[in-house]
Amino acid sequence: MTYRVMRDMKIPLRDGVLLSADLYYPEQDGEYPAIVVRTPYGKTREKEHQQGEYFAEHGYVVVNVDVRGRGDSEGEFVPYRNDGVDGYDVIEWVAEQPWCDGNVGTLGGSYLGRIQFLTALEQPPSLKAMVPLVTPSDPFVEWPTGLPNPMHICWLYMTRGKVMQNINLVDWQKVYWHLPYYEMDTETGWYSEQWREEIEHPYFDDYWKHIAYQHRFDEIDVPTLHISGWYDDEQIGTPLNFRGMVEAGKDNQHLLMGPWPHQLNKSTRLGDLDFGEDSLINMNDYQRRFFDYYLKGLETDFTEKDPVDIFVMGENKWYQEKSWPLPGTKWTEFYLSSGGRANSRFGDGKLGEKLPAEGSAELDQYAYDPADPVPFITEMVSHQIGGPDDYSSVERRDDVLVYTSAVLEEDVEVTGPVKANLFVSTDAKDTDFTVKLLDVRPSGVAQRLTDGLVRGRFRNGTDQPELMEPGEVYQVEVDCWNTSHVFKKGHQIRIEVASSAFPKYDRNLNTGDTLGKTSEMKVANQTVYHSEKYPSSITLPIINRNG
Repeated sequence: MTYRVMRDMKIPLRDGVLLSADLYYPEQDGEYPAIVVRTPYGKTREKEHQQGEYFAEHGYVVVNVDVRGRGDSEGEFVPYRNDGVDGYDVIEWVAEQPWCDGNVGTLGGSYLGRIQFLTALEQPPSLKAMVPLVTPSDPFVEWPTGLPNPMHICWLYMTRGKVMQNINLVDWQKVYWHLPYYEMDTETGWYSEQWREEIEHPYFDDYWKHIAYQHRFDEIDVPTLHISGWYDDEQIGTPLNFRGMVEAGKDNQHLLMGPWPHQLNKSTRLGDLDFGEDSLINMNDYQRRFFDYYLKGLETDFTEKDPVDIFVMGENKWYQEKSWPLPGTKWTEFYLSSGGRANSRFGDGKLGEKLPAEGSAELDQYAYDPADPVPFITEMVSHQIGGPDDYSSVERRDDVLVYTSAVLEEDVEVTGPVKANLFVSTDAKDTDFTVKLLDVRPSGVAQRLTDGLVRGRFRNGTDQPELMEPGEVYQVEVDCWNTSHVFKKGHQIRIEVASSAFPKYDRNLNTGDTLGKTSEMKVANQTVYHSEKYPSSITLPIINRNG
């Protein structure tokens, strides 16, 4: 054994609360840079233990901390509300200890990633580097509906109290269907003050701004290694954070994106796909080289290498890039068209680079019934929402418009942010429109790549709600997040347009009433336009690596 452990060290906060920490030290006495890992999931998890072992054996002190109100720490756990200030106090306490040389980094994924940004906003002087993984975005970026997504209640249930709860005791499918949404917690057998408080704030108001960070990158100046996967269900935040920091003029930003879900770098396989043995990396070693450079001042590949490492799915190959989005991206419009019946994959919807031909139909229509929403394929617990699933069976529904390209005559790489631009109308006061990008294989499998949603009342932003006028044509942008994928020769590019993706997003009940508080619903009759006047399209970031 080449390291030592000290369990249940007490770290005092400015308000007198004591946090519990496990410390992993190098075997030899001395002063070392420290890595702080703060978690609501238990500091003694195997992942934290293995990280502690690894980094202690490579000359770091690792400080694994239960956040306020969780595990062995004192106080009340209120997600994100105290983590910025608490993080400042922990970092500065660590920096003052005799075993620390004054240089502190932070590390962790998901909740642990977001609180690193909230801490960086407090500008602790000793914070010298961050590694946030699979980092959640600001409120309403991942769930632009004004309401937390249904599966968030599963996470709240799991983290209630001091220790992790058994989520397998609950029928989550029954929970997600419950109305009114505000009272969904009752189906779990538990009253959640946090769930109800969040639903009381369906707009981006001061309640949410208190825990937002993505509009404040100019206040953060810390070398950061941003890490996520293309199928991470919180993926949108990581490229957004990297790009936002770079555009704010912050140097020393790095981005790593692999073919992974929220649980990063665990297997070469995801669904029925195998990305090959190169898809897995030595993550501890990769992160250590980053910390070695920024905390120890050692020469590593982070000294000279390009800042962006991405894995291109389909080709199954890693590339280093100079920026995100990639230099030389050809932003290409693919336009929707049909003969007036794009309903289902058996319809006549087409997707192409030319505007709809003269004389073709100018619109498609469908009825969206909240009592029978379009399913989003996923397990019912919140560990991972969706993946590279086959939507060909879902595309049998008439409330899903399907637009498919011609069979590709050569490989097409799509790497970067994906956005759709739709012209739509409805007979409802409020409704949703979803867009999904898929790769259609010769076998007929329709593999989901990425997707997004816009809620009608928030078409101008979640801080500017405005109900819709029935029958009026609106231009709406749907952020479909990011991907990096090669559509192979013989495949087809497809998008779906619908009005629900349940239970990834809550169902819009189409009434225009207060969000989350009612059970009344109505069927919305939807129209999607595609003509020279109303050119509905999706913008794909095409990459040509052959010059």
